[in-house]
Amino acid sequence: MFHTRVVTALGITWILDGLEVTLAGALSGALKDSPVLRFTNLDIGLAGSAYLAGAVLGALGFGWLTDRIGRKKLFFVTLALYLTATAATALSWDIGSFALFRFFTGAGIGGEYTAINSTIQELVPARYRGWTDLTINGSFWIGAALGAGGAIVLLDPQVIDPELGWRLAFLTGAVLGLVVFVMRLWIPESPRWLMIHGRPDQAIQIVADIERMTARHPDAATGTAWPTIRLRMRDHTPLREVARTLFSAYRQRSLVGLALMIAQAFFYNAIFFTYALVLSTFFDIPANHIGWYVLPFAVGNFLGPLLLGRLFDTVGRRTMIAFTYGISGVLLAVSGYLFAAGVLTAQTQTIAWMVIFFFASPAASAAYLTVSETFPLEVRALAIAMFYAVGTAIGGIAGPVVFGALIDSGSRDSVFAGYCLGSALMIAAALIGWRYGIAAERRPLESVASPLAVVESR
Repeated sequence: MFHTRVVTALGITWILDGLEVTLAGALSGALKDSPVLRFTNLDIGLAGSAYLAGAVLGALGFGWLTDRIGRKKLFFVTLALYLTATAATALSWDIGSFALFRFFTGAGIGGEYTAINSTIQELVPARYRGWTDLTINGSFWIGAALGAGGAIVLLDPQVIDPELGWRLAFLTGAVLGLVVFVMRLWIPESPRWLMIHGRPDQAIQIVADIERMTARHPDAATGTAWPTIRLRMRDHTPLREVARTLFSAYRQRSLVGLALMIAQAFFYNAIFFTYALVLSTFFDIPANHIGWYVLPFAVGNFLGPLLLGRLFDTVGRRTMIAFTYGISGVLLAVSGYLFAAGVLTAQTQTIAWMVIFFFASPAASAAYLTVSETFPLEVRALAIAMFYAVGTAIGGIAGPVVFGALIDSGSRDSVFAGYCLGSALMIAAALIGWRYGIAAERRPLESVASPLAVVESR
């Protein structure tokens, strides 16, 4: 029961992110047709990059605070920022205001990434930590489906004026965010974080409450002598020690995390933020019909982590990361070639993307899983933030702008070149993950990476 609450309360944040990103893509046609905004393809790309830039800076700032003041407090700070900014987006009057509000919306979501991924690792049992993490991250696509469905209704001129419809679409995110506030009350502070920060009594009480709510797993052995560690309590971890941990002691793990993050960030953000533009520019799909094409795409993205996620806990991290990254890259190159040759229709292009992202979705989620479980407790949230920030800055922020420009050229060959770049990055990441990744499946976090505060273990 307790872990069901955790999955529900944390997964809804990814639903919000999926809603936000999908709305930005599905509404792009309406934003271009708006008599007030009159966006160009480049404006759409710039707004997408502003959202990602906000997510990068928000992840860094809030990631540092998450390790310093705790996971639970940040849940509410970042959610409040998200709520305010996404509601303000509905009131935008030009590209400057729209991009600014999207920036702050991204900052709130970026902060959520760090607090939530670290909390997942610290509250979920090791035996199904991988599947849980991937499924929660994959719930992004439930939000994508909601955004697509909302766009279908709100952009239908027979239902509502599209100029009002796109504004109401952004307000739906704020309404969902209010529901999240209530659900967040179910989530306790991480007992691991409390122990490190000198509050063992609270940690013990939380663990006792969890045990009362959770039935013993049938496979658990009674009377087992669990490994123990002795910790030196501290109120914070100096940034100097954080840097030494990430770039010296765990240098190889850092390189793996960075490679996975950069590849998936470019792959996803470049393609998905311009998804609607490809459909409208090359296949002449009307703006109010884009949502019908996003829905099957979202289904494929959600089913991937749901159906393949358990294999990350059984077959193993390294094998599944290499497989999902590699097959995604190969399939994108093949479908890109068919797109450039003019073989695909809007329907077959959507089917191709649906298959590609069935594999790419668990691959992208595995990047977050990797950086959140392979570093010590004291730097976990900041590590997530740093690799998300650097990966997104290198692979994600430039992606929508580059693809927006490529689509504006009207050349299928130019867009194919962009797809080839995304394909190459994913295949390279697959090779790096296979060669240097960590087999963290079904292992306690402390055995994957000992806390920096460890004095003695036995």
